[in-house]
Amino acid sequence: MTAVSKYRISSSRRDKPTSCKIPLTVCIKTLQDFFSTDINRSYQIHKKMESAMRCNVSEMWSTKMPKGLDLEISHHPLTMKRVANLIIAMDRLKDNVSESVLSTEFRDEHLLDIMFESIVEEQIVFECESAAPDKFSRTGEHECSVTDSQKRSLVLVQDSMELHAVMLQGGSDNRKVHLNMSTYVHPAPSAEARPVALGIKDTKFYLSCCQVGDQPTLHLETVEDKKSLKSISSGSDMERFLFYKQDTGVNVSTLMSASFPNWYISTAGQDNKPLEMCLQTANRYRTFNIQRQS
Repeated sequence: MTAVSKYRISSSRRDKPTSCKIPLTVCIKTLQDFFSTDINRSYQIHKKMESAMRCNVSEMWSTKMPKGLDLEISHHPLTMKRVANLIIAMDRLKDNVSESVLSTEFRDEHLLDIMFESIVEEQIVFECESAAPDKFSRTGEHECSVTDSQKRSLVLVQDSMELHAVMLQGGSDNRKVHLNMSTYVHPAPSAEARPVALGIKDTKFYLSCCQVGDQPTLHLETVEDKKSLKSISSGSDMERFLFYKQDTGVNVSTLMSASFPNWYISTAGQDNKPLEMCLQTANRYRTFNIQRQS
């Protein structure tokens, strides 16, 4: 069955109206041509209006520009805010020109200075909630071998609960202790140093730095629950177990107290002496060869 559309056509005579049948496909094609032509015509009118508006704005401001400068607007400002910024910038540009741009002394860098001084800056204010306290979060743990810059090994002296730097002879390597180094990440990490905690392998002993008297001192403390070192708040009492490991060469590092900046773990010039904390200016050895064990 063929679909048709009916139009009523009235004649000048007073006869009965005559019906004329036109195929529906012809009607649709006619409407498509009409709207396509109308859309193209509207688009061309819009482009001409936009171009004319840019020219009008350019001509309007060109008369206000300093002598020797011209203004061309390549894109229409779509919002009132952009229009306002343009007006403010042009006023500033006009006011900031103190010398004729036609002068032989006027160079490109002078024009750039004028343009930068005329830029309209926007300030965006963000509301921020108070941040949670900074925390050191443990990321891993590995075993490492440690010697000082004089190639002396670390030996545990349990009677005094100290670590000594000792030059071991052949056959005495069993006295040497290895450290379990726990690594941490800080909310504001530093590219120069990384927080670590240092425990003696196969023990519950951890190195800590506490102030005794008028200066920080190095201690060995027993930590019954290693989970207490999983997360350490910055500025808390548990921060005494943290040291900043800063590499100064291949496998060569210094160990600075996190609680007492500029105080370092160090060894004495004499053999078989305890490790102590010292300032950078002290006459002690502050660098250690730290090698990770597989």
